[in-house]
Amino acid sequence: MAETDLTPRFLPAGWRRDLDLFMAERAPGMNAYMLTRRRLLSVAQMHSLSDSELAAMGLRRADIPAFVFEDLLSD
Repeated sequence: MAETDLTPRFLPAGWRRDLDLFMAERAPGMNAYMLTRRRLLSVAQMHSLSDSELAAMGLRRADIPAFVFEDLLSD
């Protein structure tokens, strides 16, 4: 089976930096690549939503990493 290319070419500039910062702050020592690899599709889908759609979910774009990883990195 061919591996799906989940390189998010259509996501806003800086999203990877924001995700890396989130992981560094919330999960130091965790291999972010291994975790994010499986969740890139979720991040991409969330970034494809409009600001109003995110707001209807009670989210801002900056909240996407916390939302996608909340099951792993809850407070």
